[in-house]
Amino acid sequence: MSILSEILEFNKGFVEQKSYEAFQTTKFPAKKIVILGCMDTRLTELLPHALNIRNGDAKLIKNAGALVSHPFGSIMRSIIVAIYSLGAKEVFVVGHHDCGMTGLNSADILNEAGERGISDDKISTLKHAGINLDEWLTGFSCVEESVAKSVEQIKSHPLLPADIPVHGLVIHPETGKLDLVVNGYQKEQNAL
Repeated sequence: MSILSEILEFNKGFVEQKSYEAFQTTKFPAKKIVILGCMDTRLTELLPHALNIRNGDAKLIKNAGALVSHPFGSIMRSIIVAIYSLGAKEVFVVGHHDCGMTGLNSADILNEAGERGISDDKISTLKHAGINLDEWLTGFSCVEESVAKSVEQIKSHPLLPADIPVHGLVIHPETGKLDLVVNGYQKEQNAL
């Protein structure tokens, strides 16, 4: 049985047994927060539990490394929508130790892409189109600095209201312990 078939089979029973009823809530975050976190599988359930977040409490945005890499990309758009359309009043950026983005470099990714059948012509076309693959496919060396940088990108966005606190945290993926990097309530943000 394929993974897709397994998922669809499970889902049929989930709906028939009305298991969804335990998860019903509104589209508005009850705690009025939006969280940008990493897509790491260890954080799927750990992050919400460590932050005391239940279904319906927060808007949760995930990507590789909890990064805001472009001020007008989909991550920033989601944060802006969460604030203006869905009532979020605070933003949390939560990176984590032992992140796969730590030390990531474009050469490794592009080599793997080549081994998986992506031609040099396609990579060359992207580069000639002005896409800086080295920058786009590079991670970070220090998670605390990365979180502080994402907090600063969010805080300095021209569409972010001045009264929205933006916090930065790092979570330990084994214990759930949180380390504060940026306290968004402080006017002078002291990033590491």
